[in-house]
Amino acid sequence: MSLAHAILGFLNYGPFSGYDLKKMFDVSVQHFWPADQSQIYRTLSRLEDKGWAEMEVIEQEDRPDRKEYHITKAGQEELSRWLTTPLHPREMRHPGLIQVFFAGQLSDEEILEIFERIAERLRKLLAGYAKAPQESAECRELVGSPREEFFWMLTLDWGIHAARAQLEWLEGVIQKIKNKEHPAN
Repeated sequence: MSLAHAILGFLNYGPFSGYDLKKMFDVSVQHFWPADQSQIYRTLSRLEDKGWAEMEVIEQEDRPDRKEYHITKAGQEELSRWLTTPLHPREMRHPGLIQVFFAGQLSDEEILEIFERIAERLRKLLAGYAKAPQESAECRELVGSPREEFFWMLTLDWGIHAARAQLEWLEGVIQKIKNKEHPAN
């Protein structure tokens, strides 16, 4: 997936400024596709260049002019094309597993410290996921579609399952190391 297609998906709901798009990302898809403000603005510029989005300047009296982006017919066609194209499975690259692969070179204490830190991050991630449905209320109001919300929540469900599986695996590894279920040097 590309950031461009995610932005087109949001613009298909209605016009947004770059700032509004950043808020949308933060309360909806950041658990699997984070984006920073500068990436969003660069991508909006590319969408304009391709004719997939148009910018409208809205004058404001008490604030700087607002730049709102609208999806074009060509942008809707591109979004539809992308949504109906089967994506190829990506090669799995996980830097943490490279560390695990070579972790035999570390002491048990060093390994446990690393794994317990990762496990704690996963616990915090899961706690954040538990708050996500409430935080996405603003997005739900903008879209106003129970069907869209259903599919949004499927991505959250995936994130929760993936994080739980990783945490379960890590906790098992931590226990094996603590129980000295590995050969000593």
